[in-house]
Amino acid sequence: MPDRPSILVPLRVLEGESIPEGIPELLANTHIVLLGYHVVPDQTATDQARAQFEDQATRRLNDFTAILEHAGATVESQLVFTHDGQTTIDRMTDEHDCLAVLIPNATRPLENVLIAVRGIVGVDRFVRLASGLFATIDVNVTLYHIAEENETEEDAETLLDGIATRLSEEGISADAIDIQISRGDTPQEMIVDASDDYDAIVMGESDPSVTTFLFGMTADQVAKQFLGPVFVIQHGELDDAEETDNE
Repeated sequence: MPDRPSILVPLRVLEGESIPEGIPELLANTHIVLLGYHVVPDQTATDQARAQFEDQATRRLNDFTAILEHAGATVESQLVFTHDGQTTIDRMTDEHDCLAVLIPNATRPLENVLIAVRGIVGVDRFVRLASGLFATIDVNVTLYHIAEENETEEDAETLLDGIATRLSEEGISADAIDIQISRGDTPQEMIVDASDDYDAIVMGESDPSVTTFLFGMTADQVAKQFLGPVFVIQHGELDDAEETDNE
């Protein structure tokens, strides 16, 4: 059996976010880093917020931990009061060497999963995550690639065939793996359009750019339109950055 992939599940623990339906079963074969976080206004000290809300947040986090462990996952929980939620998520992902961050929308029992492959960067992480999640369950996996303008059909097929071979070596039935290649200038919209018949999406994180700073990360936009769970594969090592969260 493949190793349990480590997944970061961030929840705004004091703002009504909870574990959506279907997520405990989806993550049954994983190691979950459950991040309960609360974004504190800049003018409020994180110590002050912790003193006021820690007990309430801890109770909710303990309840969520029990739900996930009952489904079969291993869980370690972290409670953070912070001025910058995204920075906290990035740092926790790095510190715990998580393969992916889950945007935890509700899901029905899995039948079909769309894995959006951008290129060769991060392929090892895609294989480790997909095999850890899906090798022990009966699910169909589609490897989806939006080819670059100068990328030939043969190159795209070679990329996806190589990933399919690795997934089958890791326990996913070759008969359950399909490949799909598209072309276009709007990857976010194309992924959403392709996802209509799927129950979950696996995709890579976006590189920081003017577009993502203005409009948010592509995966967040996909998740808002898809409405199902989205696993966002992390690039790996993050730049060292200082953070002043109180933990």
